[in-house]
Amino acid sequence: MRPTGPDIPDKRYFRIGEVSAITGIEPYVLRYWETEFPKINPARSRSGQRLYKRCDIETILEIKDLLYRKRYTIAGAKQYLQRRPKNRGLSANDTHPLTLDEIRAELLAIRDLLNR
Repeated sequence: MRPTGPDIPDKRYFRIGEVSAITGIEPYVLRYWETEFPKINPARSRSGQRLYKRCDIETILEIKDLLYRKRYTIAGAKQYLQRRPKNRGLSANDTHPLTLDEIRAELLAIRDLLNR
C-alpha cells in the first residue's frame, strides 16, 4: 500500500505549477530533484515547459516521503530508489517495499508448501 497522499487528477501531463500544488514541493526544489534523481524526467513542450507524467508525480511523492518523513539524505534516497526492485509482485497502485515480516510470512508459506 502506497503512503496516503494527495489525489492525482486523471490527466496525461502536468505543468510544474500543478505538480507543485499536488505535491506541496516548491518548483525550484522540483527542478533540483530532477538533477539528483534520474527517475524524474519530465518531457518538454514546444515552448520548453516541463510536462510531468503521473509516474513522475508518484516518484516525487515517494522521494518527498523518503526525505521529509523517513529522514533519508539525498544520497540515501537515491540509493534506496536504485536498489529497489522494479517489480516486487505488487499491484500497480501498491508501491511500498515489502517489510521483513511480509517477506518472512511468504517464505514460511513457501516452506510449508514444500514440506507437504
